[in-house]
Amino acid sequence: MLLAVDVGNTETVIGLFARSPEERESLPHAGIGFGIGAEHQHGRDLTHHWRLSTVPSRTPDEYAVLFTQILDLEGLDVAANVDGLAICSSVPAVTGELRQTAARWFGGVPCVVLGPGTRSGMPVRYDNPKDVGADRVANAIGALDLYGGPCVVVDLGTATTFDAISATGEYLGGAIVPGVAISLEALFQHAAGLRRVELVEPRSAIGRSTAESIQSGALYGFAAQVDGMCRRIVAELGGATVVATGGLSQLVAPHAETIEHVEPWLTLHGLRLVYERNVGPEARGA
Repeated sequence: MLLAVDVGNTETVIGLFARSPEERESLPHAGIGFGIGAEHQHGRDLTHHWRLSTVPSRTPDEYAVLFTQILDLEGLDVAANVDGLAICSSVPAVTGELRQTAARWFGGVPCVVLGPGTRSGMPVRYDNPKDVGADRVANAIGALDLYGGPCVVVDLGTATTFDAISATGEYLGGAIVPGVAISLEALFQHAAGLRRVELVEPRSAIGRSTAESIQSGALYGFAAQVDGMCRRIVAELGGATVVATGGLSQLVAPHAETIEHVEPWLTLHGLRLVYERNVGPEARGA
C-alpha cells in the first residue's frame, strides 16, 4: 500500500492507498474506507486518512513512531502494509526530516518526494517553475485527472491559493492570499476590543453581535473573495471547472457560488499519481 504524506504549514495530512481491489478487501475495516470524494471512489482509492498538526521539531525517529502508531490504530502493520512512500511538503525543514525517515526506516521501500526535478507529467508555465509549491502541483495534477482541463483549484488552508490548469493540462499559475485562520489571527492581535470566536455560520450576514459580525465577515467575506477571484481566472481561461480542497473547503464551499466540486483529499490523490509516474510497475509489485 502507498503511504502518502502532505505536509502543510499548519496541518499534515496522511493517507493510505490500496492499489488494487484485492488489497483493499484484505484490510481490516475495509468496508468503511474513504474514497477521494463522493463522486470518485476508484478501485485504487484512499482507504484511511489522518489529519495531524505540523510540528517542525519532530525528528526522523519520531515520524517513524508516528506512522507506526496511526496505522496500528487501524489494525495495520507499517512494515507489512506499506510498500511505497509519497511525500510533498511546504515546510523545508520537515521535508529533510521525512527524507531521513524514509532512508532509515523504509530503506527498502520506493519513496518519491515531489519537488523540482520530480517527473510530474504536468508542464509548469511559471516564470520559475521551482517557485511553485509541491502541494499546488499535486492539487493541479489531481484536479486534472478527476475533472479534466481547463480547471481551477482553490485550496483553503493556511493560505488560500488559486491554481489554473489549461485545457491541455499545463499548470499556468494562479494567486495566493492570506488564509482564513491567518487573517482572523491578525485581526485579533491588532484589534484590542475583538476576541476569538468559533468559525461557524452566523444566523445572517448582518451580525447582531460582535461574535456574529466576525463570523459573517470571515465566512461570507472569504466566500465572496473565492467567487471574485475564480470569476476572474475562469474568464481568462475561457471557462473552467472549479474544484475546492483544503481544511476549510467544506466550511466555505457551500457559500461560494463558483465552486462546483469539493475534494478534501485532492492533494493526496495528486501525490499518488506522481508516485505512480515515478515508480515502475516492477517496484510496485504489479
